[in-house]
Amino acid sequence: MSNEGNIKYITTPLTEEAVKDLKAGDVVRISGYIYTARDAAHKRMYEALEKEQGVPFDLEDNIVYYVGPAPTKPGEVVGSAGPTTSGRMDKYTPALLAHGLRGMIGKGTRSQEVIDSCVKNKAVYFIAIGGAAAVIAQSIKGEEMIAYEELGPEAIRRYEVKDFPAIVGVDIEGNDVYKVEIPKYCKIK
Repeated sequence: MSNEGNIKYITTPLTEEAVKDLKAGDVVRISGYIYTARDAAHKRMYEALEKEQGVPFDLEDNIVYYVGPAPTKPGEVVGSAGPTTSGRMDKYTPALLAHGLRGMIGKGTRSQEVIDSCVKNKAVYFIAIGGAAAVIAQSIKGEEMIAYEELGPEAIRRYEVKDFPAIVGVDIEGNDVYKVEIPKYCKIK
């Protein structure tokens, strides 16, 4: 991890060492490989883990991006690729974190169970800005189908990213940006 100004640059795989200095509210740029998965893919992976079967990629020290990309236009790597609401994955997330997943990217708040699981497993939740799908897509340099192609936009893909923009939403100490940062901007009457 390196710092430039107020931005922290991190590279995957996202090791325990790499996340220890990330704090809720930090602005980051992620480079390396991340995996995509939404509701249907999460359900399949969760069920596979319950049956003690493997999942389509190694969860260890990886990041999952909650996205269902728009169709790709000619000459582009991917279509618009904005985050989806993270809370829809909350029931599956603790199991994935327990199996080594180190980071998640999405939008919105997380349940207390997920926050507690981030602390227990030294994992981080990143927030990508909704409405910035076209900007985010510019950071995606490559795409590879990994599994569940029949799920269309909800299939698991591997993205190669360069300076993917995000904010640390929940850090390994359980600090939640929605609880620690937003109050700073509210006026007390």
